[in-house]
Amino acid sequence: MEDFSLTGKVAIVTGGNGGIGKAIAIGLAGAGADIVIAARNKEKTAGVVEEIKSLGRRCIGLECNVRKADDIKNTVEKTVKEFGKLNILVNNAGTANRALPQSMTEKEWDIVIDINLKAGFLFSQAAYPAMVKAGGGKIINIGSMMSIFGSGTSANYSVSKGGVIQLTKSLAIAWAQDNIQVNAICPGWFATDLTKQHTEDKELYRTIINRTPAGRFGETNELAGAAVFLSSAASSFVTGQSIVVDGGFSINAL
Repeated sequence: MEDFSLTGKVAIVTGGNGGIGKAIAIGLAGAGADIVIAARNKEKTAGVVEEIKSLGRRCIGLECNVRKADDIKNTVEKTVKEFGKLNILVNNAGTANRALPQSMTEKEWDIVIDINLKAGFLFSQAAYPAMVKAGGGKIINIGSMMSIFGSGTSANYSVSKGGVIQLTKSLAIAWAQDNIQVNAICPGWFATDLTKQHTEDKELYRTIINRTPAGRFGETNELAGAAVFLSSAASSFVTGQSIVVDGGFSINAL
């Protein structure tokens, strides 16, 4: 089990102050990693920082708007200054909005693409020198069911999450020689702020539940195992892959 230990590792989790990001940050901390929460809401971040510290891990929160390249660069630099290194990056920050393609504004398109896709590239690029210096690293990008399926009402979201998978594969190829493994996690339906509208729509909720063999939405902590695996030495020969955590939703055609 030593291969799954993250003791001595340092991880940045973007958007790590709530939902999926928070669950992953706590999971990595539970496996021994020290954590940097990179997010915009200082109050939410402070609560998660204290929760992780209570686990006996070092943790700091850094205010970061992932649409700003300078914020991304500063977050990596401050992490290395505080902890001396960077081993793990989880590109989790994400957003969504709903609009038909014919009525979607350029601003609505750009916000989703910038946060869900471009930020992951810029953060990975900024983290690369520190990971090379550390002798290798792990990058985890957060995809979605929309990495697999299309969406007539959220084209920007499905395009961004499809792009996350191609970014994962491309970085994995480019950086394998540097002992940097790049993988993705594609969550199914989990109870988060982003899916609240789906749980409140009773008809849509029943449709999702009926298609999901597990018969329920996932709990965010159920993503921690995949994140720990992809952050650890246990996955040293796994790169460019997408692990689907969805209770069987994507394998059920009905």
